[in-house]
Amino acid sequence: MKVRGERECQECGARWSYYETGSIECPDCGSLMSVGVDDRTAHTDAPVALNLSAHRAQFGDAKGTLPEAGVDDLKTDLREHARKRGFIRGGELLPLDDTYLAVRELLEAVDLYDRLRDPTDSDREYLLALLAGADDGDRPATGAVPDPLREARGMAAVRGIDDYRTDLLAFLDELAELDTVEAGGENEAATVSVSGADPLDRIAPARALLERLRDRTKRVEALAGDVSPADADALTHTANALGKYVRTGDEAALDRARDRLSDGLDRE
Repeated sequence: MKVRGERECQECGARWSYYETGSIECPDCGSLMSVGVDDRTAHTDAPVALNLSAHRAQFGDAKGTLPEAGVDDLKTDLREHARKRGFIRGGELLPLDDTYLAVRELLEAVDLYDRLRDPTDSDREYLLALLAGADDGDRPATGAVPDPLREARGMAAVRGIDDYRTDLLAFLDELAELDTVEAGGENEAATVSVSGADPLDRIAPARALLERLRDRTKRVEALAGDVSPADADALTHTANALGKYVRTGDEAALDRARDRLSDGLDRE
């Protein structure tokens, strides 16, 4: 999606950032009569807060399986957050952030936990730790993932990388258009921005590694996420290394992505 990030109210003249509000409604007078006043930029991320305090209060004393109504409400809020999130904001590529990954893992972990025949205290503590930190992108450490819930870590990596890869490919498509802009083509302005020299030279290496990353995540998906948490986290780190390379041209980030994709998967 390409939007004009700065908007002006036709009723009262107020100006605001669409990137911050996600709305064409004037924050001052409530009018819907507004226009964009700057150049269009690529944009997929919506400003959406995540507050799970009500769910923490409900599940804090839960024993064994979780209350069905509460689980449905929690999953609805998590899915809504994930649905609105994207990784391009005002023409800038964002990282695959820990809050998004925590949301994805919590969605998977809740389902896994409720299918466990005899959940242990360790399983419950891990689930509640996910719930406690998801708002701030605070996930338990890789080594803290209990075996019965490790598939949640793997599938969170799959879902998160799939979404990130979609936006990163779209970003690369827009980046390729910089060549047209610089040559005086039809586009009046670039829709994405990066730092560093020779941004067009990043497109081919990034695309090649994204295909390898896609193949790797497909293998994890075929295993229903049943890989070591270290492998799952390595895949998300790879996606972020690729994102950093595209944003900045950092060759060390590209090398890290290549190295991680050269390692095999471990199902233990």
